[in-house]
Amino acid sequence: MKRRDFARRPGCAVEATLDLIDGKWKGVILYHLQGGTRRFGELRRLMPGITQRMLTKQLRALEEDRLIIRKVYAEVPPRVDYCLSEVGESLRPVIDILKAWGESHHERLSCGPAPEEPVSVKKPKRAA
Repeated sequence: MKRRDFARRPGCAVEATLDLIDGKWKGVILYHLQGGTRRFGELRRLMPGITQRMLTKQLRALEEDRLIIRKVYAEVPPRVDYCLSEVGESLRPVIDILKAWGESHHERLSCGPAPEEPVSVKKPKRAA
């Protein structure tokens, strides 16, 4: 994945960091890999909204950016494990803070639980 040149621009450190974890899924993948080594199928089950194609694409981008390590075992069927690299581990505080912020603001976020609808009570009909 081609990275943009952020040199000598205001906010370039923030832009560069966000460029690495941009999109809907990269941060979520990094979060799940904080729990340890995972296989492709495990990641897919942990993120039911992601397609196989998108997960593959995002894992490749994270590997290219050296945030994760992909280890292929010479077995039949082939086994592939993913884990955080040293650079990926250094993002742990960032991911943890994003998670904490999301938890503290979950009510106003679209991924939070839907607000409860008021229960309408039907009044009994009066006898005429």
